[in-house]
Amino acid sequence: MMTISSRTLAFLFFLSLLSSISLADNVNEDLEDLEQLLSIDEEEDKGGAAQGKPSEAELLSRAQRIVVELNNENVKRVIDGNELVLVLGYAPWCQRSAELMPRFAEAATALKEMKSPVVMAKLDAERYTKAAKLLDIKGFPTILLFVNGSAKPYTGGFTGDEILIWVRKKTGSPLIRLSSVIAAEKFLKKHQIHVIGFFESYEGIEYDEFVKAATTDNEIQFVETNDVKVAKVLYPDIRSNKAFIGIVKTEPERYESFEEKIEEENILNFVEVNKFALVTSLTELNSARVYSSPIKLQVYFFAETDDSKPFILLLQDVARKYKSKIMFIYVDSSEESLAKPLLTLFGLDGKRPLEFCSGLLLGTLSPFFKSEPIPNHSEIIEKVVGRTFDSSILDSAENVFLEVYTPWCIDCEATSRQIEKLAKHFKGQENLKFARIDASLNEHPKLQIDNYPALLFYAAGNKSNPIKLSKKSSTTELAAFIKENMKSKTANTSSHDKFKKDEL
Repeated sequence: MMTISSRTLAFLFFLSLLSSISLADNVNEDLEDLEQLLSIDEEEDKGGAAQGKPSEAELLSRAQRIVVELNNENVKRVIDGNELVLVLGYAPWCQRSAELMPRFAEAATALKEMKSPVVMAKLDAERYTKAAKLLDIKGFPTILLFVNGSAKPYTGGFTGDEILIWVRKKTGSPLIRLSSVIAAEKFLKKHQIHVIGFFESYEGIEYDEFVKAATTDNEIQFVETNDVKVAKVLYPDIRSNKAFIGIVKTEPERYESFEEKIEEENILNFVEVNKFALVTSLTELNSARVYSSPIKLQVYFFAETDDSKPFILLLQDVARKYKSKIMFIYVDSSEESLAKPLLTLFGLDGKRPLEFCSGLLLGTLSPFFKSEPIPNHSEIIEKVVGRTFDSSILDSAENVFLEVYTPWCIDCEATSRQIEKLAKHFKGQENLKFARIDASLNEHPKLQIDNYPALLFYAAGNKSNPIKLSKKSSTTELAAFIKENMKSKTANTSSHDKFKKDEL
């Protein structure tokens, strides 16, 4: 049996009509300045051709000039004076903003080359708070598409290509039509992943469904052709006797053909399931897509880059067997921002990959529930963790008033102070205890809460039916409820119908 060290391996996203001539002049002035800068860049490119290719820093600098700088004075002019404006709201201190900025500029460059009417703009939302408020930018980074002055939220990916694809899809170009082999070869060099549709004619029910899917999808470039030779450049094994749809992506599983009835929903599901590699590398940019994948059974593999290579091939072999059933994800364990949060959620499993995945599908694996260490001290409000939930709550002979909270919950702090007052008020009360559990660090199969804070009353003798109390209740209301339910040692639960409560 192969021995794998724990260090090496562990399983587990305003065109309003111009009100005056002066407004139009101001808008044109902003964009004319931009065009002048771009003209200078073009002249430099011609004059410097003999001196070699520009550096990456020079290319980035030029790309960023294409993006209009918004401020409190010009924001309304730019938004109202252009039909289509894509705005990136950022903060200088935000790491995600810094990572996104060059990719946004990259997309802006590509759109300019395509002669797109979309104006690309960015706003330092921390510096220009008035402009940020006008555009309703509250977090960083935020991308918004303004169509005739109305904002639409950005729902695409965060690479330059993904931003470009999303903008084209949402501004009237969901498909790229290829009519020649040369065009197809050029397209293939630029797009590592795409969906190809071959149709004898660009009409009919099946073609319309393909167009609908291309428009609805937010991330993948769809391409169409009615020429078999062109189609074979993108998908060599294409069938030429009828309509064909397939997805092309990076190795090792480069081609996947669509075999179901050609309908929008089926196409979208096919793309969603097949767009990832056999083993997907988790990054900050794709994490949201990975977590929201329709494939809910996921195996995470943690290793440093150098250590991972021999195991990636092994995982790819296993992934082929469980394709579309289990998603395999590689996490670079040296990337703390990605690995550390996940490692706190999952236990380590020493099983071999094939055995592990088989058990996962068959349901024979014991589920892992996270838990903090068992506390070794007592307080007026008992700290409950995942491992002590049974003994402290369900198996306890006492009535238990439980507060469920998370550190990031805005309302939890005020509720905690309220519960502390109640605990002091009822201190010494026979057959009653107060407890709290941090739901971000502890889990239990019989504690299913998705809204925080949550207040639960576990009546003695009826622990399987906790009463969920309203977090909006006053301290006096909560105290009255406790007194009413403490009249008998078994805490008759029928009275909770009279009390204001949340729906379970």
